Amino acid sequence: MPTAENAKLQYEAGQASAAMAALTDSGDKTTFTSGASLWSGRSGYAPVVRPNGLLTGGAITPTAVNNQVSVAALTLNLNGVVTSVNAGTLLATRGLTTDICCITSLTVNSSGVLTAVAGTDHTAFSEVRGDPGGPPFIAVDSVEIGQVRLGSITAAVVAAAEIFTVVGVHRETADYPLHAINYNGGSVTFDSALPASHTGSVAKKVYASYASPIFADVSLASDFVPPETAHSVASVQVYGSTIGSTASTLNQGTFTAYLQNGVSDGLVALKNANLWFKFFPDRYQSRYILAQGKLGIARTFPAGDSIQAACTVSASSAAVEVA
Repeated sequence: MPTAENAKLQYEAGQASAAMAALTDSGDKTTFTSGASLWSGRSGYAPVVRPNGLLTGGAITPTAVNNQVSVAALTLNLNGVVTSVNAGTLLATRGLTTDICCITSLTVNSSGVLTAVAGTDHTAFSEVRGDPGGPPFIAVDSVEIGQVRLGSITAAVVAAAEIFTVVGVHRETADYPLHAINYNGGSVTFDSALPASHTGSVAKKVYASYASPIFADVSLASDFVPPETAHSVASVQVYGSTIGSTASTLNQGTFTAYLQNGVSDGLVALKNANLWFKFFPDRYQSRYILAQGKLGIARTFPAGDSIQAACTVSASSAAVEVA
């Protein structure tokens, strides 16, 4: 029977940082990728994700001036940078002749300046982006903070009911929809597809900084057990039958490491850190098991034997196999 005599265990010994940059839409406007296969979860190196969108402020109210609205001071994620924008005013556009309906998008452009973008006027309003009577497409590197919908060609003070700021429809915020970070895959997945409200029917920009793990061998290791899901069965007896149920538990990964002195070893220096681990059942083949979790170490210093550490890998998800 095969053994793990030629196995190899590696741990995340370092990180290569990547600066804040735009992620790539995978094509579904839901998952955005970095090109890196793994993101580190170690404290100080974990990814920072900044979807374009409003963070605070930005209330939109009418003014006493015809066709004008006031925009309160705001902060937003703008192309990877947390940006502050002073309060200001913007003019909404009205339709002409019989095309009485016009929607103006209120945005912050790529330079951090409040900008009004007028749609095409029409005889009726439309909810289709870019259509006559509908909201306009906005620049790819800008953020929409609201819309003004005017249904008359006569100049007048904007009514509060003509201002629209529904999140995800008229307003882009940084926290909607929610997203999950995929450390294995180096990507971000949103709970729902981002609206295709930008020029070219594309979604808003999503930026992230991250670090890719750099692996080193655990020079002397044995008895690796990956973190995996275990299942158990419970039952209760009822009249004439038994009712069963199942439960799942994620077990800790474990391995033994033999140390040089138990103090200055590279592995010891990373105890309690959230790290990636690669286990190759055969160091001469490419297949391996990949796991991420917090490294726990319990050292033993015997008088007549090797210094060693009983190590645990406390993971939030089960290990995966990589061909």
